[in-house]
Amino acid sequence: MEDPYVILGVARDASQDDIRRAYLALAKAHHPDLNPGDAKAEERFKAVAAANGLLSDAEKRGRFDRGEIDPSGQERPTRPSYRDHAETARGRRYSHAGDPAGFDDGEGMGGGWSAEDFSGLFGSIFNTDRQKAGRSGQRRGRDERYALEIAFLEAVNGATRRLTLPDGRTLDVRIAPGTDDGAVLRLRGQGGEGRDGGGAGDALIAVTVAPHPFFTRDGQTIRLDVPVTLREAALGASISVPTPGGPVRMRVPPHSDNGAEFRLRGRGVPATGGDGAEGVAGDLFATLRLTLGTEPDAALDAFLRDWTPERPANPRRMMEEPA
Repeated sequence: MEDPYVILGVARDASQDDIRRAYLALAKAHHPDLNPGDAKAEERFKAVAAANGLLSDAEKRGRFDRGEIDPSGQERPTRPSYRDHAETARGRRYSHAGDPAGFDDGEGMGGGWSAEDFSGLFGSIFNTDRQKAGRSGQRRGRDERYALEIAFLEAVNGATRRLTLPDGRTLDVRIAPGTDDGAVLRLRGQGGEGRDGGGAGDALIAVTVAPHPFFTRDGQTIRLDVPVTLREAALGASISVPTPGGPVRMRVPPHSDNGAEFRLRGRGVPATGGDGAEGVAGDLFATLRLTLGTEPDAALDAFLRDWTPERPANPRRMMEEPA
């Protein structure tokens, strides 16, 4: 399997932000939905997802960098060395009085070594090898990675989406309220099957949040522009304002300027804890945008031509004064 750093095109000392940016760019470029019927793109997408799954996990990345696991996340087997056992005997004297060869009469070895000792030594090596070989046969299944695009309001309010896998299986994916773009959801035991009794791997779902036509998100804060008429801005009004939880009434005070901002507390994005529990929601900020409408209003035009304000104002005065 190709080196995950090479797959993502990042340096070995790349930060987690660098890895995340590289993954999102490549995942979108090779996503099967954007490349229907392109087997190479699908394979590349899977490779990119696998590389991100390894490098975005600090523990797995460290183990890979140390050579403890391979690019697929599997353990690299290590074998005991005879040198390790032999080191324990270094420094012993193998001589025996009256025996220039260092052995005794055949009853045993000099320095207390006997045939049973050597049998035990080599037997322990071979038994350890056999035990490790038995353990190495039991392997956990591979984690499988998928991509899921969700709507803006699904990310904010939470939802359950059904994901159909390439093998025909379906997974019900719970989207917790407050899920952010780029989040990776882990469904334990829904990945590849284990070997020789090993547990199944996990399904890792990389989430992409589609933009909304008028809501924008900044952490737990939601912002939107609210169009108001000249009459509403000048005389004040109670208007309906959309929020992720549904429309609410908002009071526009008389003489409100274009660009005036109003806070609707608790109408933003819920905080999601590490356990997926929903927390206190952020706020929504509504900014007034004055609109004169799409069709000319002859009466309004005539009124403004004949109207003389009691207290004329120059809204550009500060711009016209010398700096």
